[in-house]
Amino acid sequence: MKKNVLITGGTGFVGKHLTALLIDSGYSVSILSRTKKKSTDTIFYYTWDVEKQLIENEAVLNADFVIHLAGENIAGKRWSKERKEAIISSREESAKLIYGVVKKYDKKLDAFISASGVGIYGAINGQAICVEDQKPANDFLGLTCQKWEAVANQFQKLGIRTVKVRTGLVVGPNDGFLEKLKPLFKYRLGSALGTGTQYMPWIHIDDLCAIYLEAIQNADMSGAYNAAINDNTTNASFSATFAQVYGYKIWLPNVPAFIMKVALGEMAKLLLTGRRVSNEKIKAVGFTFKWQKLDEAIKASL
Repeated sequence: MKKNVLITGGTGFVGKHLTALLIDSGYSVSILSRTKKKSTDTIFYYTWDVEKQLIENEAVLNADFVIHLAGENIAGKRWSKERKEAIISSREESAKLIYGVVKKYDKKLDAFISASGVGIYGAINGQAICVEDQKPANDFLGLTCQKWEAVANQFQKLGIRTVKVRTGLVVGPNDGFLEKLKPLFKYRLGSALGTGTQYMPWIHIDDLCAIYLEAIQNADMSGAYNAAINDNTTNASFSATFAQVYGYKIWLPNVPAFIMKVALGEMAKLLLTGRRVSNEKIKAVGFTFKWQKLDEAIKASL
């Protein structure tokens, strides 16, 4: 009998790619959705309403693994007070809803695997390389990821193997941040942002999904893992590489930081700051990145 993987956020960018990989790898997939959808031979759909704290319990009770991807898009809108609250609560409350079912029915999951972000180390610029056991930051990004992971840690206290995947910028086709940048770079209007020295740890969607699969199949994986290529890509080098893929060199000056701040408010920190991260921990469990060169990853995503 196939093992079943329940995915929250399964209809999003990462969720769609991950679903396809899991099915190809011999798993059945369940997806929680706000609206009822017709199930197929390999995908079972269940409904939930996080705001009303309603869920079809069978979604959790029939699962062997849970992968928690759900959450409001951090870069979707300006960071008003209400938006910040929505970003955090969408991650916390959705996980708590699943936790409630697991605890009530004493459900023995094989593993609970949660998305997180390298933003847990904060919106910083500098040469320090962030590793998984260092102290999280206390800015908005850091606090968001801490609360995200705190709910995941509750599953670990129930004796369930728990993995937290701290993701960098995801490069992939037809969606994600590359899709938003494509028009600018395609028509030779791309440029670096601010100083351009801010680091941009990235990962191809194929490798990210493969890490989730590794987290399912490798019982030795537990705790937090950085999911990003450690190649010291900066915003300037990323922009130059993107332009090179389209066959030209950047000719426009950097977009001044103050313009970004006027246009985006506090959310400009996402683009004007960054951090270097280590991926030694995930490689130590035997994982090998397929996409390690940025130009090749971008080409494969266009």
